[in-house]
Amino acid sequence: MCVLVQQFSDTGDCHAVNGGHYAVAVKDSIDVAGSPTVAGSPALADAAPAETNAAVVQALLDANCKLAGKTTMHELAFGMTGLNEWAGTPVNHRFPDFIPGGSSSGSAVAVANSLADFSLGTDTGGSIRVPATCCGVFGFKPTFGRVSREGVQPEQTTLDCVGPFADSAEVLIEAMRIIDSSFKPVQLNDLSGVNFGLVNVKADSVIWAAVYSALHKADVDPEHLSLPGMDAAFRAGMSLISRETWQAFGDLVATGKLGADVESRLKAASQVADTDITEAELVRSSFTREVDQLLEQVDLLVMPTLPTFPMLLSDAKAGKTDLNISALVRPFNLSGHPALSIPLLAKGGRPAGLQLIGRKGEDELVCEVARLIGAVIPKVK
Repeated sequence: MCVLVQQFSDTGDCHAVNGGHYAVAVKDSIDVAGSPTVAGSPALADAAPAETNAAVVQALLDANCKLAGKTTMHELAFGMTGLNEWAGTPVNHRFPDFIPGGSSSGSAVAVANSLADFSLGTDTGGSIRVPATCCGVFGFKPTFGRVSREGVQPEQTTLDCVGPFADSAEVLIEAMRIIDSSFKPVQLNDLSGVNFGLVNVKADSVIWAAVYSALHKADVDPEHLSLPGMDAAFRAGMSLISRETWQAFGDLVATGKLGADVESRLKAASQVADTDITEAELVRSSFTREVDQLLEQVDLLVMPTLPTFPMLLSDAKAGKTDLNISALVRPFNLSGHPALSIPLLAKGGRPAGLQLIGRKGEDELVCEVARLIGAVIPKVK
């Protein structure tokens, strides 16, 4: 299935719901001592083994977790489909006709296919929340800077976050407690004291129906709000990820070993102008204020995770692209707010997601609300 590019041990059925020896898969852009960090790229196939563990990996080991292995990914974390001709594309276990989503494709599939109790991915423009939705699992992008990125590629970023995938919010919370020593879970009896703002965004009507159904089951009656800066934030996020990925990996173009899609995107990224970056930073400031102001009115923002259903795997293999898949997630990489995707099953048995966005630093509340909503909606299997 091309999920684990390197398996460390036979973890067996290791499901420690209330803590203990979790089996954890780790995206191959995160250093594990003694293993090369290849990031799904043949251009890095001869990389020397990492000398030390990334901070999050060391935290896992310190908590007596078992490393199930390193997971495949979209090459250099620079793509949304999760396809990787060189390392192999992991099959979307629950929705095999659809892409697994990128870039943390293997990490999402590892959880959906019970190869790990939880997994770690990275999210620069939706790379946790997109594959989580595609694969029918929970995925969380913490507040920017809250979880250590020491030992994670790319080294320099203003967008990327390490975060967990899990098949339940309960395990997601345990994962956060392990990788972030400042994370102190909160517990609510119900959602009666939580104020929600439903953001009016463009999304497929069937996806909206799934979101409304989940909120109804959770007895959530949200206030309707708007975020007019979403489109500009999406474009700004694209400019910044292009510039930062070029700075990190542009030298690999000369090797001639990159996959065609990533090589093409990197070459295009080299053309991002300084004026584009200046404008993107202005948008970052204005959009962050916009989100912060809404979160003064309500506790959490709610919207679909994806605007449309994931692309069919056959279409992606035929060369179709859809960067708009990240239209509703990428803006919150720009602003740095915590954002979590709850898996939903839409009409026709297709994968969808409900996205929660919280105030910076209130990651615990976002996760607890996801637990309460997840407890009353049908589980995606």
